[in-house]
Amino acid sequence: MALEHRTTLITRKTVGPAYDWRNGALAKVVRAKLLEAALRPTRQRVSLASLLFVAGDRHVTVEHLYNEARALGMPLSRATVYNTLHQFVATGILHEIALYGSKVWYDTRIGSHCHYYDEDKSLLFDMPTDVAKKLELTAPEGAEIVGVDVIVRLRSVAPENDQAKPSATFRSSAQALAQKSYQTLNQSVSVCRNAENDQR
Repeated sequence: MALEHRTTLITRKTVGPAYDWRNGALAKVVRAKLLEAALRPTRQRVSLASLLFVAGDRHVTVEHLYNEARALGMPLSRATVYNTLHQFVATGILHEIALYGSKVWYDTRIGSHCHYYDEDKSLLFDMPTDVAKKLELTAPEGAEIVGVDVIVRLRSVAPENDQAKPSATFRSSAQALAQKSYQTLNQSVSVCRNAENDQR
């Protein structure tokens, strides 16, 4: 009785192309930024800096960045992400923002600016104008002001008689649908009139 030998090939599924943290064009730019900040460009630092600093101003939490890294197949733990972000803050290439005992956010824009925090969506984003410059602040004797963090917390407001009145989104959607229906109806009427004129 012959034994049948089967070999199963297990392949690791990757979400996207492997990130070249050593020789990729993006990695070279990021490595130069890290070296400028006196940070050794390790794989972890280059990988996370690539996510942080190449898409304009970003506001992220440890969890956001960890999930992005995992989605791209970067083999990084939460602890590594946390420690690396703290190293970036310590060298001044990243700004840390604590929100009243909740999540800590990290901002790639390190200059003076103000933020909105949307409590419903858990989003932190820049204000279009820096209102901190309009504040007249004086440091106490023997101290100097090194920065001003202004965070305006937002929450969605339900209109009065919420159940009686449709929301603005619903109203605009309904108006758009009604407008489209009206245009379709007008087109149908025109087609019918043209057909009647052709028959005469």
